Amino acid sequence: MITDTEIKTKGVCVLTQYLGDVEAERFIALIQREPFNYTEWHQGLDEKLSIKEISQEAMFLRKKKTPPE
Repeated sequence: MITDTEIKTKGVCVLTQYLGDVEAERFIALIQREPFNYTEWHQGLDEKLSIKEISQEAMFLRKKKTPPE
């Protein structure tokens, strides 16, 4: 089992590899400021989807669960 620090480090590395520095920062900021149930989201995830499709689905679910302003 790896430590929490190692998980965070590896997570940031993966994010920056696939999203780039700026988009990875945006992703982290989004997760920190909005409620998000990763487990619930991940259970309905189709493994054949591209990263872009996964991102679009996550944004759709976020908007669907966000109360209207």
